[in-house]
Amino acid sequence: MSTISAQLVKELRERSGAGMMECKKALVENNGDIEIAMEWLRKSGLAKADKKADRVAAEGRIVTAQSAGKAVLVEVNCETDFVAKDSNFLTYSDNVAVVALNSGAADVSALKAAAYTTGGTVEDAAKALIATIGEKIEVRRMARVENTGTIGSYIHGGRIGVLVALKGGSEELAKGIAMHVAAMNPAHVRAEDVPAEFLAKEKEIALSQMTDKDKAKPAEILEKIIAGKINKIVSEVTLLGQPYVLDTNVTVAEALKKEGADVLSVARLAVGEGVEKVEEDFAAEVMKQAGLA
Repeated sequence: MSTISAQLVKELRERSGAGMMECKKALVENNGDIEIAMEWLRKSGLAKADKKADRVAAEGRIVTAQSAGKAVLVEVNCETDFVAKDSNFLTYSDNVAVVALNSGAADVSALKAAAYTTGGTVEDAAKALIATIGEKIEVRRMARVENTGTIGSYIHGGRIGVLVALKGGSEELAKGIAMHVAAMNPAHVRAEDVPAEFLAKEKEIALSQMTDKDKAKPAEILEKIIAGKINKIVSEVTLLGQPYVLDTNVTVAEALKKEGADVLSVARLAVGEGVEKVEEDFAAEVMKQAGLA
């Protein structure tokens, strides 16, 4: 047969979305017939998987795995809520969490390259699942917490996951704090974690909102008023300053103090967080297809 040209490989790659080497192999296997090569790629799952690389996967699950002294959270994404409930997707994401825990992977790149439970890598298993399900599947983020003390974990509806490492305190308290973080999503753990630029901006806003009567007060009184406003804002954006969701009569800091505990680290993941979802206008798409737009 004739030599497979670079142009032919390029054309098949553009049509299928598969990798260059896969396209070349498909053409060699099928005597340079691009139509049969396209079908060959689709049957092997390569075109179907790679074609979806540019799709938005903002649905999915947050999964966790935990053993003595360590725990992980993993976000596994798909395109639709329907697939997020599919048994194959559920099994895959649960297995990925176990691999993340046991492999010691520190980031997503290492996790994708780690050995999957049934052979190959985590990424290989994702591609096989894409070929079966027909949607983009992506291991997007992970978080690892290690602690000689208590680790609390909480998954809310499969869409929000939290890990909390405590120094001292009970497992019940650790889980309670994790539930609080899931519900309230505090930006910072403690007051000293709040950036100086944030405080400066809030002070500027507080000053601008004051009446002329307030501004006419002595400087030390004015400073106390502003400090009170800033302290209230800091409490609102910090874990330790917020009213504890399981007992709103006390703050999280007070709940911890009762058990002589302290927060060492917090990890929180929510499905699709930070992913820009494309809002599709079906009517506009129909008009476009009909040449009316």
